[in-house]
Amino acid sequence: MTDTKENFQNKARGMFSSRLSFILISAGCAIGLGNVWRFPYIAGHNGGAAFVLVYLLCLLLLGLPCLAMELAIGRASRKSVTRAFEELEAPGSRWHLFKYLMSLGPYVLMAYYTVITGWILYYCWSFLAALPRLISQDAASSGGIPELSFAGVISSPGLSLGFMIAVVFFGGLVCFCGIKKGVERFTRPMLVMLLVLLTAMALYSLSLPGAMEGVKYYLYPDFGKMQEAGIINVIWDALNQAFFTLSVGQGCLLAIGSYSSRKRTILGESLWIVGTDTFVALMAGLIIFPACISMGLKPDAGPSLLFSTMLSVFAKMEYGLLVGAAFFVFMFFAAITTVITVFESALAGYADLFGSSRRKSVVINTLLIMLLSVPCVLGFNVWSDVTLMNWNILEIEDFIESNNILPIGSLILALFVAYGWGFSRFREEMNTGEGPKLPAWLAPYFRYVIPLIIATVFILGYCDKFLT
Repeated sequence: MTDTKENFQNKARGMFSSRLSFILISAGCAIGLGNVWRFPYIAGHNGGAAFVLVYLLCLLLLGLPCLAMELAIGRASRKSVTRAFEELEAPGSRWHLFKYLMSLGPYVLMAYYTVITGWILYYCWSFLAALPRLISQDAASSGGIPELSFAGVISSPGLSLGFMIAVVFFGGLVCFCGIKKGVERFTRPMLVMLLVLLTAMALYSLSLPGAMEGVKYYLYPDFGKMQEAGIINVIWDALNQAFFTLSVGQGCLLAIGSYSSRKRTILGESLWIVGTDTFVALMAGLIIFPACISMGLKPDAGPSLLFSTMLSVFAKMEYGLLVGAAFFVFMFFAAITTVITVFESALAGYADLFGSSRRKSVVINTLLIMLLSVPCVLGFNVWSDVTLMNWNILEIEDFIESNNILPIGSLILALFVAYGWGFSRFREEMNTGEGPKLPAWLAPYFRYVIPLIIATVFILGYCDKFLT
């Protein structure tokens, strides 16, 4: 691609203003609720630091290459997933037909992620609204937190629907303003504040009485617990978490890559993104485990951790109202940055596919995502009897996304890099710019081992769901 052509494409499509913005926004796409309610729990359950070591290895062997492949395809094509294959594939090939499956990913994810983000927004608003109480009472006193019932929140269709609409509208409004004036202007300070809040809360949690017992449960290398869980199960959990945490396979990072500069190598940028995401996951455990165990509570996984267990923690904790407000602000930033980046991916794909303007794409996608999110809202009240194999609507949507679209999409990207686009052209794109380079001797690993690992994760995921 000539410099003149690339400069024209960059101006027409829009670019991030700095390398820091690209890294933070890419990390924001990966950082989400799974970092908080999923990673700490499975780490503690599977042997603490022993599991973390296995997880880091899986992240290096699988997560990093998959992330790099998606970013490279996006940067080389300067297109979203709906047009990237046509731009890079050989004439007459049919790789572009896979775009229809992968382009569904952002919409399926948003159909339930916006609902969960709406719940977090409600809790965040409730805690912030209660903060004026600190003026009239001792700030250090425990208790005084809002009396919130998670069952009451999800059973109210009007409440859940209202906050879901607020989340989708905000995401659409940010994307409406463009890459620099919208996505970058809003998500970059949010992510900086997220990292500051994360560090501050971890330090406070570690200062609680008995906090070291929580740290020991979380990070002490317990190989006996790993053996008890089963080595194969631990490896499977680590692979699945590495795969899940980066959200590769649905084209979101591909779209972000299409707005990135070619001044730095993709391998170097990918290391920063993976490192930031891992830092958040590890630090989240240093908030949750010391706090829960210090207060004599079990750190459960899933929604109950955020919306029930942590409320009990804050109710017993000194400065509980203030810490709870900071916690839910942190959670909202983690969730809303994912919403914005996934929204951007969806509308970029729509705009590329139909040739529509950004403004028109935003309006259509805002209405479409709101409509798609309604079943998940109603699945906890009006449509609570709608189930499949005892899964509610949210669990069905999560299964479609996590166990189908993400692994299949990642397998498609890996095969495209190996055989459609070609490893040599992929490596050329990877090594463009300053920074660490991808060596040529890794070609067999990308061509054979990575697709095999992804296929194995996909098959094991089905076995875990249907045979156990």
